[in-house]
Amino acid sequence: MAGIPTYSGPFGPAEAERLLWRAGFGPRPGEPAEVAKLGLDRAVAALTRPPKLALSGPEPHDEDGLPLAPFDAWGHDHLTWLDRMVRSNQQLVERMTLVWHDWFATGDTGPPALNLRQNELFRKQALGSFKQLLIKVTRDPAMLIWLSGTENTKWAPNENYARELMELFTLGASAGYDENDVREQARALTGWTNDWDDDSGPTDFRFDPEYHDTGRKKIFGEKGRFDWRDSCELCLEHKRHPGFLVQKLWSYFVPTPIDSKTGKELRKLYVKGDYKVRPVVEAILRHPALYEGPRMVKPPVVYIAGLLRARGRGIDTDSWTWISDLAGQRLFDPPNVAGWDETRWLDTSTLRGRWIAAQRITRDDVIEDETEYDATESAKAAVDRAIAYWGDPLITNATRAELEGFATRVEGVIDEEWKEDSYRRLRQNALRMLVATSPDLQTC
Repeated sequence: MAGIPTYSGPFGPAEAERLLWRAGFGPRPGEPAEVAKLGLDRAVAALTRPPKLALSGPEPHDEDGLPLAPFDAWGHDHLTWLDRMVRSNQQLVERMTLVWHDWFATGDTGPPALNLRQNELFRKQALGSFKQLLIKVTRDPAMLIWLSGTENTKWAPNENYARELMELFTLGASAGYDENDVREQARALTGWTNDWDDDSGPTDFRFDPEYHDTGRKKIFGEKGRFDWRDSCELCLEHKRHPGFLVQKLWSYFVPTPIDSKTGKELRKLYVKGDYKVRPVVEAILRHPALYEGPRMVKPPVVYIAGLLRARGRGIDTDSWTWISDLAGQRLFDPPNVAGWDETRWLDTSTLRGRWIAAQRITRDDVIEDETEYDATESAKAAVDRAIAYWGDPLITNATRAELEGFATRVEGVIDEEWKEDSYRRLRQNALRMLVATSPDLQTC
C-alpha cells in the first residue's frame, strides 16, 4: 500500500479502543490493553482476517426466557442481529454487515426470512469483492421486492432499482448520467419475477427471459443488448465509481473528508485489487486520520451493543427492538432507500432512546435502599467505581472533572449521619448513568 499514509504515532489503549469501536462494537473489559500489545498492523489484521466464527456469552432469549424466533416474532430479527454484534468474535465482519445494510438500505419486505437472508449475504460478502456483492444484491429477493425488481418488465419498465443502483450504490448523484441512462438501465434490468404462496408469501425468485427486454440499449454512451449483469458491470467500469466507493466507505470510519492524495491512492488500490474491499478497509484502519482526527458519534445500535459488551450481558429482553428504534436505528427498518443519516444520530428525541438503553442495562444492578454502602467513599473513588462498572473506558479529563464535580456536590448536601451511606449509594447509581450517557461514551 505504498503511497497511502499509515499512522506512526503511539498505539496504546486509547488508540486500540477507538479502533475497536470504529471497526466493531466496542471492547470488552481489558481488551484495549490486549489489542495495544499487538501493535497497529497486527491489530488491524486481527479484525480484517478474523478467526473462525465463535459466539461467546449468554444465549439470547426473550422476556420469558424463550429462544428468539426471528422468522415469526415481531422485532426478533433485530434482536438476533444485535446478539451477533454483541457476541461475535468477528467484529469487523459484523460491522461491515451493518455498513452494507445501510449502503443497500432495504426495509420491510414482508416475510422476515427475506431480510434475514439478505443479512447473511452481507455477512458473507463483508470484506470480499464489491463486484460480487453488487451482482448478488441486484438479484437478492429482498432487494427485488424493495425496489420493484420483480415489477420491472419489458412491457412496463420500472426505474426504481436502476436509479438507486447509480445514485446510491455505485456512482453518486453527480456522476454525469442522465434520465436516459436511468431508463435504459431499467430496460437492462428487466426479467426478474417471482411466484406467490398464500402461506409463505413471495417465493421462487428467478430470471425469466420472457420478461426481459432484449433490445439494444445505450448506457453511458455505450450501445449493446445489455442485461442485468451488464447493468452492474457498466456501473463498476464507470470512471466515477472508484471515487464514489472510496469516499463513501471512508465516511463510515472517519468523520473528516478524505484528502486528495489518500483518495487517489485508495482508488488505485481498489481498481488494481479487482474491486476487493478488504485492502481498502485495511488501509483506512491504518490511516493517521482515524487516530488523530476528531471523534465521531456512535450509531445507536453500535452504542447499545457496546454497552452490553462492556457489561458482559446478552440479549435477555424484547425491549431492545423498541429502545433501538427510539434511539433512531431499528435494524431492517432504515428510514428510506438512502439509509440512515449519520449526521443526525443525536437530537433531543433520539438522545432519550440512548438514556433508556443505559437505564435498561443498569436497572438490574441498582444499589437498593437496604444495601449497605461505604459511608466514607470519596468523590474520586465513586467516579472510579462508576467508570469501572462500564469496563474502564477511557474518559477525558474534562468529563472526569464534571463527574467528580457532581460527586462532590452530592457530599455537600449530606447534613445528617443517615445520609452518609444512603446518598453515596444514590450517587453511585446516578454516576453509572452519567458515565454511560457522557460525550465520551456517545462518541469514539
